[in-house]
Amino acid sequence: MRIGIDLGGTKIEGVALGGRGEEIARHRRPTPNNDYDATIAAVVDVVETLERQAGIQGTIGVAMPGAISPATGLIKNANSICLNGKPFDRDLRAALGRDVRLANDANCFALSEAVDGAGQGFSTVFGVIAGTGVGGGIVMGQEVLTGPHAIAGEWGHNPLPWPGETEWQTSPTCYCGKRGCIETWISGPGVAADHERTSGQKLTAEEIASASEDGDPAARATVSRLVERFAKSLATIINIIDPDVIVLGGGLSNIDALYDLVPARLSDFVFSDRIDVTVVRNQHGDSSGVRGAAWLWPEDGP
Repeated sequence: MRIGIDLGGTKIEGVALGGRGEEIARHRRPTPNNDYDATIAAVVDVVETLERQAGIQGTIGVAMPGAISPATGLIKNANSICLNGKPFDRDLRAALGRDVRLANDANCFALSEAVDGAGQGFSTVFGVIAGTGVGGGIVMGQEVLTGPHAIAGEWGHNPLPWPGETEWQTSPTCYCGKRGCIETWISGPGVAADHERTSGQKLTAEEIASASEDGDPAARATVSRLVERFAKSLATIINIIDPDVIVLGGGLSNIDALYDLVPARLSDFVFSDRIDVTVVRNQHGDSSGVRGAAWLWPEDGP
């Protein structure tokens, strides 16, 4: 049995999977608010609850925000800031009394979709998280590529490619301290801010997409800009790693225009005479992170 834990900002979700990927048990609880020790205790509680429900002990994988720094062995880049600068993997192993595998949540999303989701059967999968932020993960031959800095796939903190004059002049400031990051343009808050700048209307990305489908001119213009920016940004990924499939996740993955219109725009930016990469919606939805965490362990266990 494999146990996967998805450590989110508001909830900790766990799932126990059987040998064929079937769900045996599931449990969730709120994430303690900015409390490191309580967060470790909560993860332990979820694991113990799942094993009581299943009646068997399993391997444990954890999807988390941020990454373990290869330089220090401590967590970096986590928006759950109580984890940053802490030896989370070592402390969690000590609390559980056994080995644990941890990976960035976007990497777990990509792995889940590569193993038995929308990317199943493809050699190279790029998994996109586009929601509150923008992240990504690369899976090759069902193995997560992390890189020597543990940042492989972090396309959200590259600058928007080929910006127009207006985009150059109005590039938003990112929380990372730079301006014009992809995340500031094609995340949910980025889309909402773009719409407000151009129309004066305060709407969420979901409301903008719905209004666009209803024919609202301002919303349709915002979605059109989103499509172009998505295509530009994905083109740089294709130019570098040339994936077989791109799987979209996060809240923006529910916008149909990304599947209907982005593939046709890729040819304007990709350095190739033909575009064969497929852009698809995720199969496992919100469960991709927790399932991917479980798949961090091979079939034969430790």
